[in-house]
Amino acid sequence: MPPTSLLVRHGLLTLAVAAFIGFSGAASSAPLQDAQQLLKQGQYSQALDQVDKHLSDKPKDPQGRFLKGVILTEMGKTSDAISVFTKLTEDFPELPEPYNNLAVIYAQQKQFDKAKLALEKAIRTHPSYATAHENLGDIYARLASQAYDKALQLDSSNAAAQTKLSVIRELISVSPRVANISAKPSLPSGPIVVAAAPAPAPVAPTPAPVKVAEVPKAAPAAPAKVEPTPPAPVIPRGTPAKPAEASGNSDINKSVEAWAADWSRKDVKAYLSHYAKDFKVPGGQSRSAWETERSQRVKKPGNIKVSVEALKVSMDGSDKAEVRFRQQYASANLKSGSAKTLVLVKQGGKWLIQQERIGN
Repeated sequence: MPPTSLLVRHGLLTLAVAAFIGFSGAASSAPLQDAQQLLKQGQYSQALDQVDKHLSDKPKDPQGRFLKGVILTEMGKTSDAISVFTKLTEDFPELPEPYNNLAVIYAQQKQFDKAKLALEKAIRTHPSYATAHENLGDIYARLASQAYDKALQLDSSNAAAQTKLSVIRELISVSPRVANISAKPSLPSGPIVVAAAPAPAPVAPTPAPVKVAEVPKAAPAAPAKVEPTPPAPVIPRGTPAKPAEASGNSDINKSVEAWAADWSRKDVKAYLSHYAKDFKVPGGQSRSAWETERSQRVKKPGNIKVSVEALKVSMDGSDKAEVRFRQQYASANLKSGSAKTLVLVKQGGKWLIQQERIGN
């Protein structure tokens, strides 16, 4: 399941507070839940104390470390926050939120090139991460403003550059959006769910057309020589047809669907049996610790529904495949959809999960 985010307009960009559901495994600890509530109330020092209390028991937990980085950012301790988020990108390079929040800090420091690189990494990690795309647009606007301003310094009579600069300045002067925090008295275990209100769209004057150098006309190309199409080979009657690769893909699809079905039934033993012995456990955990956490999450009270859509299989030889699909997850407290990738290997005649990651 994908991370659920609290989105806060933080100066130029949108700061994300991620819960890392499915990455942290078990439900959030009481200190971490307290820290999340204190953060929403603006009690940053008390929130930091609670996060440190949580991390004293689970020093590698990405959820607690991420929340600590957010709190440090809100407290103005940017150097410490950069260290936290940078270490998270090293330990969990598949998560986009730490890159996004590094970009927020760099943008505050007017290091727009660094912010741009961080956001591009976030998008490569998770192409459907809308917050990073929006933030990257803000960065492009800032960089464009600097470029047009420089053009006018070199040529103050450039009317086109002046018009474009006015457009960009109007775009970036729009009042920041204020996040609307959910008023529900209870929240899903761990995540803080917040949606950002849309900003009013600015009415911008039509910019002058961009000057484009004329491309010299190329000489007409000589007609390509057409080779005669060879006749199709004649297959004698009675020759058996080659088995279609789709039959192998069908077995893989059935394995993935069975994995989702066992997860939905909360059959922990059957669910865990879909993972290979050499499964790459996320977060540097041991296999036994990971299985314990997954068991606790799957067996939590309440019904869950997991379904997979639009499966695409890429074979790597005869005994390894990569499956990309859209996963839908629903419980009493959470509904989410995300792109997901499974790497499967054939062991003992069965297709088993060797690697699992969010995104493509």
